[in-house]
Amino acid sequence: MSSAEAERNAAAELPGGDVVALLLEQHARIRGLFAEIATADAAGRKRAFDDLRALLAVHEAAEELIVRPMAEKTAGKQEAEDRNEEEKEAARVLKQLEGMDVASPEFLRTIAEFEQAVGTHADHEEQQEFPAIVAQCTVVQRRMMGDRLRKAEHLAPTHPHPATADNATALKLTGPFTAMVDRARDVIGR
Repeated sequence: MSSAEAERNAAAELPGGDVVALLLEQHARIRGLFAEIATADAAGRKRAFDDLRALLAVHEAAEELIVRPMAEKTAGKQEAEDRNEEEKEAARVLKQLEGMDVASPEFLRTIAEFEQAVGTHADHEEQQEFPAIVAQCTVVQRRMMGDRLRKAEHLAPTHPHPATADNATALKLTGPFTAMVDRARDVIGR
């Protein structure tokens, strides 16, 4: 069974609307997009990369606003900080990939390395953060977080911004993102 299949199966075992289920489903989609990139022609690779970039941007922004504050309480401050550092590095690499020709050997090498890093990051979340959230939060709390995550995703940026990857304050100071983050906070009740 592939990691994506395992993530979908784990998500299916959780209550509908559960934040962890939603994140596991996204992890599965992310892994699927990496697989598409690896096997597609240049045009297909570009489409899959654009989809991946957009999904990762909204996924990580929503995690930072919704999940990390709870993970800090349930899994520990160091765990949350480590995941934020990984996301900051991922945003930097995504920005680098955006400037590359998707048909180039450099892109293919960098995206393969990036896939490994993203997979490791997702594994850490699934092994450390998510079990702590499931164990220490009620189903109602997790569904409320899931609702907030879905709302935040609709307002999140669709491009990575390395300078803001681990800093909600920096998100507010990045010009066009100020209004988006303010709206997201209003919607999710922060």
